[in-house]
Amino acid sequence: MKPADVVVIGRAPGPELHLLPVGATVQRLLVTCGDGVRRDVVLGLPDGDAVRTSTDYVGSIVGRYANRIEHGRFVLDGVEHDLPANDRGHHLHGGPDGFHVRTWAVIEESAEEVTFELVSPDGDAGYPGELTVWATYRVVGDDVRLDITATTTSPTIVNLTSHAYFNLHGAGTIDDHLLQIDASRYTPVGADSIPIGGHAAVAGTPFDLRTPTRLGDPIRAADPQVRDARGIDHNFVLDGSGWRRVAVLDGPATRTRLELWSDQPGVQVYTGNFLAGTALDRTGRLLRQGDGLCLEPQLAPDTPNRGPVGVGSDADWPSAVLRPGEIYRNRMGWSFSSLP
Repeated sequence: MKPADVVVIGRAPGPELHLLPVGATVQRLLVTCGDGVRRDVVLGLPDGDAVRTSTDYVGSIVGRYANRIEHGRFVLDGVEHDLPANDRGHHLHGGPDGFHVRTWAVIEESAEEVTFELVSPDGDAGYPGELTVWATYRVVGDDVRLDITATTTSPTIVNLTSHAYFNLHGAGTIDDHLLQIDASRYTPVGADSIPIGGHAAVAGTPFDLRTPTRLGDPIRAADPQVRDARGIDHNFVLDGSGWRRVAVLDGPATRTRLELWSDQPGVQVYTGNFLAGTALDRTGRLLRQGDGLCLEPQLAPDTPNRGPVGVGSDADWPSAVLRPGEIYRNRMGWSFSSLP
């Protein structure tokens, strides 16, 4: 019998998704791989207590602001707001008490769909406005969909995403996975992972993933951006707009393909660079560098401090501001199939 704090949706032969209310976290994602074997294709922690104590955000929804805000400061409507600094002097993923460690309420549940809700009060971690967030996971055929929406009582900033780590081989590293990202530009960052200017062309860099690329190669490229990040931990500025396929991840050893669909302007690609072999997953295995790949659809890092008026209002830095009466939305889809 499943523990009372685990929600399960979907069933074989399609995806079966196990979710923890702490962090609205993806704990397991069982799929029928291209070789016909059922495998768990995500990294997962044992329980909610492990999620709360982890610093790796394994499978959780992160926010209020996913990614980094320089020095934990931003100005909105002429008022400066200070947020806790929890990553080299900067604010990361909502701070140490972010949405990833909160217990979300299950407000709707069926065999194929579940909706979690979280209310973040005005002033929470320094953010203005009471923010109400809903995360709906659903299994549709061979797809898993995640819709994140939010509303606020006062002007605030919002950037929410899933921090699921994928490994289509079910074990080992992601080195032999092939990744394609539909992005002609990426966001260079300094040694502290804060953007150092505008976006840059991927052509001629290890970040040119416009054709399927074995991940072990760019992860070990002799490039300062890769060296400082210990791999890839960068925003890719996605081509196109609206709901579209933005990335393809192939696991040759299991003949399995994952297509990422999104409506966001960017995707943060993170190759598990800081998994340090100090935390155990739900099977008792130590999580080590390169064991999983995060594909996080979202806005670019430090968006509230970018753009011509400091709130990212131009086309390169879409605004992170949410005002009363508006609805924040981030839709993503994970579509599984066999390699052709």
